[in-house]
Amino acid sequence: MAAAAVSILTTIGILVSLTSEAVAFFREVSPAQFFGDTRWSPGGSNGRFGIWPLISATLVTSFIALLIAVPLGLLAAVYLSEFASRRARNIIKPALEVLAGIPTVVFGFFALLFVTPLIRDIIPGMSIFNA
Repeated sequence: MAAAAVSILTTIGILVSLTSEAVAFFREVSPAQFFGDTRWSPGGSNGRFGIWPLISATLVTSFIALLIAVPLGLLAAVYLSEFASRRARNIIKPALEVLAGIPTVVFGFFALLFVTPLIRDIIPGMSIFNA
C-alpha cells in the first residue's frame, strides 16, 4: 500500500510541477505564437518560441537514425542468428546488449563533442549544431 501511495504521489508531483511551469510559460507566450511561429530563439527580451523548428529537427534526426539503425540492426541480427560461430556470437551479443543499454542522450553528447568537430574539420563552414 505504501509503495502504491509513493508511486501515485510521485506522479501527482510530476504533473503539478509540469503544469505550473507550463502555465507560467504560457502567461508570457501565447499559444498562437508557440504553435504558429517558425523560429526558436528564446534568448533576450524579445525571444521567439515557435515549436516547429524543434519538431522538424526531431523528425529529421529520427529519420536519419532510422535510416542507419534499421539496416545495421537487421544485418547484425541476421548475422548473429544465421552465420556467426558460437564463439563470435558469445563475444558480439553481450557487446551489442551493453551498447543498447546506453541512453541515447549519451550518444548524442558524444556526437556533439567528438564527431561534430571532426566533421567541421572535413567540411569547412559547417555549424557546430547540426543534425
